[in-house]
Amino acid sequence: MVTIYNHTFRVKYYRNYPEVNTTKGKILTSNQIAAFAVYLKSEEKSENTIEKYIRDVRAFTTYMGNAEITKEAVIAYKNKLLSEGYAVRSINSMVASINSLFAFLGWQNLKVKSLKLQQQIYCSEEKELTKAEYMRLVNTAKQKGNERLNLLIQTICGTGIRVSELQYITVEAVTCSEAVVSLKGKTRSVFIVRELQKKLLRYAAEQKITSGAIFITRTGKPMSRTNIWREMKSLCEQAGVNPQKVFPHNLRHLFARTFYGIEKDIAKLADILGHSSINTTRIYIITTGNEHRQHMENMRLII
Repeated sequence: MVTIYNHTFRVKYYRNYPEVNTTKGKILTSNQIAAFAVYLKSEEKSENTIEKYIRDVRAFTTYMGNAEITKEAVIAYKNKLLSEGYAVRSINSMVASINSLFAFLGWQNLKVKSLKLQQQIYCSEEKELTKAEYMRLVNTAKQKGNERLNLLIQTICGTGIRVSELQYITVEAVTCSEAVVSLKGKTRSVFIVRELQKKLLRYAAEQKITSGAIFITRTGKPMSRTNIWREMKSLCEQAGVNPQKVFPHNLRHLFARTFYGIEKDIAKLADILGHSSINTTRIYIITTGNEHRQHMENMRLII
């Protein structure tokens, strides 16, 4: 049995994980990692978040081996990731996972700082999915007779939801043109425009889906992230779109950029996307270098 004290991140152990609060040196064990996973679940973290934290922690544990953890060792690990070419955002995300573990174990003195990252003002064109490319993907899915994928792509891009939130696109939600999404401890309403509503209800009727999630497998289970990713990639060659641009989250970015281009209201966009911080939303609306260059040309400040 495990009793978790949320405010102090301390754990009282009875049988399962006796060495979590050991004072015999700071060496990570599989039991400590298992206990950390239990703690994250008690904090109502999503399955994907828990999986990511544990993956980061295990990678660090492999690096450390049986050596005692010191702050110098953690800094060395951070520098190793940087030397291996990991993106700064990725490194900071891994550091956040490790710091969270240290806080849980009460090893506050081992926590390290994130790498400083200047706010990016534009993104690479190789990474941004354009509206024209999005339309080619949709049309290709239609040509291939994959109506489920066709509508799935339109649903993510037309509502701005995360791929993990597709489960909330149910027959009931579409019927009333509003899905209530509860994820990461937050609840928000996602509106479904009339044209998308008609398409989804027609599809549900054709597939004899009378209630529950609309995007399901032949066995009636919700589609997995991996299957969605694989099906989207299968469209790239025929659609003439760079596969590196094609993944579900890029559809959410396209929604964000399109919405912001019309509304110019970042606070409202943050609410729609379910972001706690506007700084996160800023990442979604970054334009390409060419657009940034064109804006500078339009300033006409060179005489």
